[in-house]
Amino acid sequence: MKNILIIDDEVNVALLLSKFLTRNGFNITTASSGAIAFEHLKNQSFNLVLCDYRLEDTDGREILKRIKAEYPQTGVIIITGYSDIKMAVELIKLGAYDYITKPLYPDEILSTINKALEMQTALMDNTSETATTSGESKTPKKQIASQDFVIGSSRASKELVHQIELVAPTNYSVIIIGESGTGKESVAKSIHMNSNRRDKPFIAMDCGSLTKELAGSEFFGHEKGSFTGAMNTKIGHFELANGGTLFLDEIANLSYDIQAALLRTVQERKVRRIGGTKEIDLDVRIIIATNENLQEAIRAGKFREDLYHRFNEFSINMPPLRERGKDIILMAEHFLQAANEELGRNVSRFSPEVIESLLSYRWQGNIRELKNVIRRAALLTEGGEVQAKALPLEISTYTKGVSVYDNAPSYHNNETPAPPAPPRHDLKNAAMEAEYETILRVLREVNFNKTKAAAILNIDRKTLYNKMKANNLDK
Repeated sequence: MKNILIIDDEVNVALLLSKFLTRNGFNITTASSGAIAFEHLKNQSFNLVLCDYRLEDTDGREILKRIKAEYPQTGVIIITGYSDIKMAVELIKLGAYDYITKPLYPDEILSTINKALEMQTALMDNTSETATTSGESKTPKKQIASQDFVIGSSRASKELVHQIELVAPTNYSVIIIGESGTGKESVAKSIHMNSNRRDKPFIAMDCGSLTKELAGSEFFGHEKGSFTGAMNTKIGHFELANGGTLFLDEIANLSYDIQAALLRTVQERKVRRIGGTKEIDLDVRIIIATNENLQEAIRAGKFREDLYHRFNEFSINMPPLRERGKDIILMAEHFLQAANEELGRNVSRFSPEVIESLLSYRWQGNIRELKNVIRRAALLTEGGEVQAKALPLEISTYTKGVSVYDNAPSYHNNETPAPPAPPRHDLKNAAMEAEYETILRVLREVNFNKTKAAAILNIDRKTLYNKMKANNLDK
């Protein structure tokens, strides 16, 4: 549960905020003055502070400066009764996540808090990594910027590390290409952490989750009143990343209109908020990631070729997990240790059968799938060794490219076992098998995005769900 400190000398406002946020799953502490607030900060760790700008004993600007000096990992949102754009810009530069004016709207407050907590998590990751080098030589050391990034011993892993070391000290834009779950964001963080920008923000954006209507505001920010619903000034991700690195994941999902606006910003290194007149100079390194073939997207008219060439100063191809050999075991051991710390367990090793299964399995979900499997196995293991029974059945029975699911009935919970599959020597079953293979192939091509898969297959989503269920692909 996230801890939030509300600082406001208006008791009614603090009480209403406290009740609302408590109902939404936060642990809330309130303070009516700056002095009381810092007593709480001394005794408890807070993820976020909501601070009224006008207080009897101080103001939000001074509280922000002190929190950033003494508790840099704590996020701050300033709340005030009036709007002042110059003040907003100053507060953002001092480290505030956002600036909200009264009256407060519940949905807006909740959305801003959730985004601030997500952003603070990313910044905390960066801070924890750079802290290990403070006070040491100014020469950058090799760092691991994410708990999911494991330096392996395979040829593919060594080549990946070499490319990171090669491009990190430069200001080149980078395209990271690879299947879903291969660790593209971890590599982007590693590039950032081994660059001269490592003390500046690393801001990640999931372009796949952006609608056309929201993308412009998320990228460039907006001024208060610039469109319906723009209740406050918003700082865009380009401004937030200024001086540091902006990571754009699933870039191919952006609409053509947003790509055009993005091209202008990347070319001119300036950004103008929606509804604003002032252009803001940018010094941002851009790293993009995709699991799609951008060259094919260009030929299909879905991605701008000029934007592609702006980004493609250096490219890194992420090797799928199945091509990394015994690195799979190194990563599994790494994730097992992390799971031990998370669960308070002491599972120290894998049985020979488990090792064989881990090395044999195809890992379509790559590193993300491996991490989830190991966390599950650690939870199910009572002794010091992970046994095959702690693995999902499709993995523990997967040897030489064949799973038990290929030739045996499936069992789910207490359901009645399915009857044996009929002979596959008639046209009906041949057609069913062809349909299964076609649906599975398309789902993999679009990273199991059902909307895209349905469009490619020329059927609606409901039909796709029904066919997936009929073919056990929903499992």
